[in-house]
Amino acid sequence: MQFRVSPETVSDTSAEQWQARLDLAAAHRLAFMQGFSEGIFNHLTFVVPGQSDRYYQIPFGTHWSEVTASCFMEVGIDDGKVKRGEGDVERSCYCIHAPIHKALPQAKAVFHTHMPFASALTRLEDPRIKEIGQTETGMAGKIAYDDEYTGPAFDPAEGERLAKVIGDKTILFMANHGISTVGETIAAAYDKLYYIERAAQVQIYAMWTGQPLKKLPEPVVEKTQQEMRGNSYYTGLSPAERHFAALKRMLDRKEPDYAT
Repeated sequence: MQFRVSPETVSDTSAEQWQARLDLAAAHRLAFMQGFSEGIFNHLTFVVPGQSDRYYQIPFGTHWSEVTASCFMEVGIDDGKVKRGEGDVERSCYCIHAPIHKALPQAKAVFHTHMPFASALTRLEDPRIKEIGQTETGMAGKIAYDDEYTGPAFDPAEGERLAKVIGDKTILFMANHGISTVGETIAAAYDKLYYIERAAQVQIYAMWTGQPLKKLPEPVVEKTQQEMRGNSYYTGLSPAERHFAALKRMLDRKEPDYAT
């Protein structure tokens, strides 16, 4: 691949850092396969393990279908400079992601996409996910809404503003724009990316019928959100980790080269 870093550079990574590269490469490939990507834009980033002042970013011009574990640059959170690897830093990625990584402890992973169904909702006067089904209800309390599009994000001040809008939430609807998810892990951020797009798709399909949406009663909403919070019914891996592991097994069968 054109932007792959040298074998000597990759050999200096720790086992934890290499696993992060593998998982982030898998997330890019899966996002392309599942229709979440848009050309060479949008961004999936993750703070480099053991290096809180830098994050992984693909070189600008890399298509998500060709991302591999060795292609990531390490970009400085404070200055946007390439600390490891080679390639150009896409400006809006730095201006959105770096401030969010810096401001929010839950934002080790920051995933921003223009997924079609969720992005379609952001174009509406009321983009809110309605509590009309189990998936929608389970996610509703995790969503922040930014109701003001301010133009292309070419200044870190925009990322700082978005971090304040996100607050303690893990999903951001960006008015007239797209979606961002954050997570402590790559698996957590991808799981939210997947399910918010599914929730948006189902809601739009329901809206297309022209019939009134059937909102769940408030006691059912509260019960559903409480029971879906966390993973108290399981030991070991969380549901998000199990989901991402299953997706990676699928990817291993289809496109094992992402691990190079």
